[in-house]
Parts: sequence; C-alpha cells; structure tokens
Amino acid sequence: MKKQTAEIDKAKEHARYERSAKTLLTRINSENINRKKFGAEAIPIWLREPYTFYERMLGYYTNSNSNVLELGSGTGMHTGCVLKQVCKVTATDISKSSLEVLEYQFKDFENLKTLVCDMENLPFSENSFDLVFCSGSLSYGEPKTVMKEIKRVLKKNGKFICVDSLNHNWIYRFNRWKHFIRGHRTISTLRRMPSQTTLDMYRDEFSEIEINYFGAIAWLTPLLRLVFGGYRASKIVSKFDNLINVKRSAFKFVMVAKK
Repeated sequence: MKKQTAEIDKAKEHARYERSAKTLLTRINSENINRKKFGAEAIPIWLREPYTFYERMLGYYTNSNSNVLELGSGTGMHTGCVLKQVCKVTATDISKSSLEVLEYQFKDFENLKTLVCDMENLPFSENSFDLVFCSGSLSYGEPKTVMKEIKRVLKKNGKFICVDSLNHNWIYRFNRWKHFIRGHRTISTLRRMPSQTTLDMYRDEFSEIEINYFGAIAWLTPLLRLVFGGYRASKIVSKFDNLINVKRSAFKFVMVAKK
C-alpha cells in the first residue's frame, strides 16, 4: 500500500514541478528572463549559512577533472556553483521542463549535461562519478533505495554532499504539514524527510561521514531580524549553533559522506 501511495505521490510531485517550470519557460520565451542570483546568494541572509557551507564543500571537493552528478537539480538553484569549477556536471531531475529552464540559464557552459531520470533508479554504471550532490531532494525517494543508488554510482573514495532539512525540528514539521494540507506537498515526502535515523543509515553505509547542523533557534529569526536586522540575526543563530553543538533540533544539516 505504501509503495502504491509513493508512486501516486511521485506522479503528483512530477506534475507540480512540470507546471511550475512550464510557467517559467513561457516567461523566459516571451520576456528573455535571466535569473540574477543563484544558490546561497538567492536565499535570505538569515537562512543562508547552511547553503554557504554546502557550496563551500562542493568547491573544496571538485576540480576540473571531476565527474559530478546532481540529483533533483530542478531549475538549477545550486548547479552553477559546481559548473564554475569547470568540471563535468550531469544535472538530473524527473521534470523535463525544469531541466529545460536549467539548460537555458546555463547555456554558456559546455561542461553541462542534463538527463531526465529518477533518483531511485539511476541510469549510470557503477563507479561513474567522483561526486554526487543534492539540495533538499532526499525526501523525493525511498531513503534506503536512494542511498544505495548514490553509493553504487560513486567511485571508490567518491563523495556524496547534500544539504537538507532535519525532520526533528518541530517548526519545520509544522510547516511541511501546512503545505501538505494546502496540496503543495505529498504524504510520501513527509514520511521520507531526513531524520537522525536516516543520517545513521548513511553513517553505517559509508566509510567516513561528517555532518554539520544549523538553525537550532531558526524559529526566533523573525524576532531577531526585527531587533538586530538580517545580517546580525544570522550571526546570532550561527553563534548559538556553535555553542550548543545542536543536532536533533537543527533546522538544516550538511552531510559529506565518503564511499
């Protein structure tokens, strides 16, 4: 029953992203729109730190000789930070229209290839990539299946790097349920949100793993912004994370796993 629900939900998510991307394509074709900001720069400063750290890790572990795979690329929010490393990048997603938007926005990069595929069944040989990365996409596939596929396509000593939300944060869970009730999320993505159990699964499967946690007091950010402004609010949240070594209550995490 859960498997059938997951397949139905996957079709719903695919249709939702297709609709959104097709709207963007229409605007691009009629107005010649170019996104001015990508990645961490496009995220409000008070929520930016985990994404800045994520992109820093991507830059550290890639070079011009790297063969890199992105899962759940969408319209390319974080694709550019790896493309600029001049490495070979394969961006994948289940939404063809999303990848068309991505191709348009990075049309000047010759080191980019896109492919429509499902992260639960990657059409690549074993030991194909030096690095696999994704942002906020882990809940769109069955966790163990996705992990096995990532490990399979990674070369020996290859890295998997991701940034995502941690399901233990009660505010994030409330927000997800709110989106579910409004029809913007499916029940499968709620069930599959990364948890400490998910992270422990990666820890058991990979030879080395490093996890950094962010945003234990993210729920206070609106108040902190009013009092101190966005930049200082982000610094206060970061300092608090460092002081208490937050884990279960974290809003976001960045994981670097070595095969």
